[in-house]
Amino acid sequence: MGGRVWEICLFLNKPCTPSEQQCVGLVRVTISWLLIDPRARGVRHTVLQLLTTCSVCATFLCPTMDSESYYLGFDFSTQQLKVIAINEDLQVVHEDNLQFDRDLPEFGTQGGIHTHRDKLTVTSPVLMWVKALDMILDRLKSSGLNLGRVRALSGTGQQHGSVYWKKGTRDQLQHLNAALPLHSLLEACFSIMDSPIWMDSSTSTECRHLEEAVGGAQELANITGSRAYERFTGNQIAKVFHQNAEVYSQTERISLVSSFAASLFLGDYAPIDYSDGSGMNLLNIREKIWSEMCLDACAPNLKEKLGSVVPSSSVLGSVSSYYVHRYGFSRECKIVAFTGDNPASLAGMRLQRDDIAVSLGTSDTLFLWIQDPTPALEGHIFCNPVQHQDYMALLCFKNGSLMREKIRDDCSSGSWEVFSQVLTSTHPGNNGNIGFYFDAMEITPQAIGVHRFNSDSQKFSEFPKDVEIRALIEGQFMAKRIHAERLGYKIMPQTRILATGGASRNQDILQVLSDVFNAPVYTIATANSACLGSAYQAAHGLTVETSVSPFAESLKSSEGHQLAVTPRPGADKIYGALLKRYAECENAVVRGSQSRCRN
Repeated sequence: MGGRVWEICLFLNKPCTPSEQQCVGLVRVTISWLLIDPRARGVRHTVLQLLTTCSVCATFLCPTMDSESYYLGFDFSTQQLKVIAINEDLQVVHEDNLQFDRDLPEFGTQGGIHTHRDKLTVTSPVLMWVKALDMILDRLKSSGLNLGRVRALSGTGQQHGSVYWKKGTRDQLQHLNAALPLHSLLEACFSIMDSPIWMDSSTSTECRHLEEAVGGAQELANITGSRAYERFTGNQIAKVFHQNAEVYSQTERISLVSSFAASLFLGDYAPIDYSDGSGMNLLNIREKIWSEMCLDACAPNLKEKLGSVVPSSSVLGSVSSYYVHRYGFSRECKIVAFTGDNPASLAGMRLQRDDIAVSLGTSDTLFLWIQDPTPALEGHIFCNPVQHQDYMALLCFKNGSLMREKIRDDCSSGSWEVFSQVLTSTHPGNNGNIGFYFDAMEITPQAIGVHRFNSDSQKFSEFPKDVEIRALIEGQFMAKRIHAERLGYKIMPQTRILATGGASRNQDILQVLSDVFNAPVYTIATANSACLGSAYQAAHGLTVETSVSPFAESLKSSEGHQLAVTPRPGADKIYGALLKRYAECENAVVRGSQSRCRN
């Protein structure tokens, strides 16, 4: 037995590259030995790892030894690169992450970013992302996971970030030398070495120009799903063109972080997908094409630099031969379009049509699956990543858990147990009392301060503690329902609310959520939901390629959600009336905040 392992080690460490014939012979002999000789069981894993260090051996080894197939998801987020592998039952079989600050200190980032002197410009080194991929693939290969059994891979990137490929790079991508790491092959391939990312807020001038060019903020939202935002890619591209037209002219292709990452695997420029493309202020979300008006307002010849857009479940092609020879991927491994982190999270949380996902964290975030959107000046409408005829909406509420904790400390001695007892001791509807609690300037709606109204809609300076607690929780959830419906969301009989985040562990808070929306609430575990969602997208992409199958059907074997609470009888009547009053009071609060800001 020891002699056999020694032979394999000696063979694989030869300086010459083994021929296919040698590899086939070695694999056949070794597999026979592993299957027949009972003494081989203890070293089976070691031997297989040794064999897969040779990409040619790995190619022949896969169909012989391992019948299980895998799907990979990669997440190029702000602070780290993550990878998740799932099997055909959609169970996670491997995961890993690489922290940019810790593992790539040579790039000098803090939190994965560079904040410039103006405190507005925020970038990340594009070569840091490339080198991170080198490192995580090396670790993935060493983990023992059989990369030759990966049927498809997909990924996600932080939304809005942009990558600028230098002229002539396409040929370089198509002829990568598998003997060298990617970062050394591509170090001269970018016209901008520091990519603008979502944390950048330096493009206010470009935002105003874009809105004026198309007829106003609401018209831009009608076309692209959002009013102009500093972080959105079109405005970032406009800034690049205005500040350095020569660099812009030297740029052959502009990618999002997601399509940039897909390009690395494809060995060619990957198209931008509908869903991530919706976060650029450039895509007509209804026609699924670039808006000529928006393109012209940002920069010349932009359409040819962006390339085409494709559905988010599109199979783009097979993995580049670079990964076959360097890491042992199968030549048949497919690349499914990469998308943005928020769309991938929708996939990772396994939303279905008419569902809502509520993340109750430091800020509260609402993910909505909608069919007939009505874009507004608040929130965002994106093309749906898993059903491209539909849409998803995103709403962010800044005053989330910190506000809940403040009222807990003020009204229940810092105890969540007491908080829950007080909450359940009060009646749904709070006898008509309504509260708005915005310690920080709120995003949805744009308002600040604490505002209380009694049942006659008259302002009050303070509430009793029990009324205050219920007013906070009811108010937070009524705001979410009102703004969701303004974006075109409709609560249907089959609607489910999927809750995650810290407050989702509190059953009494979830009961109020269920009552306000008149829908059952389920809890979900969403660790690494964006990365997991991209692995699901890899599996879903192959399903769509062979048959037009709903996302839910392609994920039928994944773990289900846990039912937490259902709405109480009569809740719809109570909140149906109260929601109208809440909307009226909110309008008054917004007007007051705007007046205060002007003064």
